[in-house]
Amino acid sequence: MKPVRASVRIRGMVQGVGFRYFTQRICLQYHLTGWVRNLPNGDVEAVFEGRESEVRQVLEGCRRGPGGARVEEILIDWEDFRGEFSAFDIRR
Repeated sequence: MKPVRASVRIRGMVQGVGFRYFTQRICLQYHLTGWVRNLPNGDVEAVFEGRESEVRQVLEGCRRGPGGARVEEILIDWEDFRGEFSAFDIRR
């Protein structure tokens, strides 16, 4: 399966519940690169790069989120793979 890039915005009760760390763990499990960060409006934003099947698995994990999270909506922009990351980071 070809590599892809997904720019994602996750809405709901997703800050203050460990969502960024949860996302980093599952991205490491699926060998994705990119980043995740909190936004001032309460959303979480992320960029995932890797094989399409693994990106889709991580997106399913994000739909559930960690305990305490309540995901209301995930907006996904599929983009061409750029290969610009060497790891998956939490941005501040």
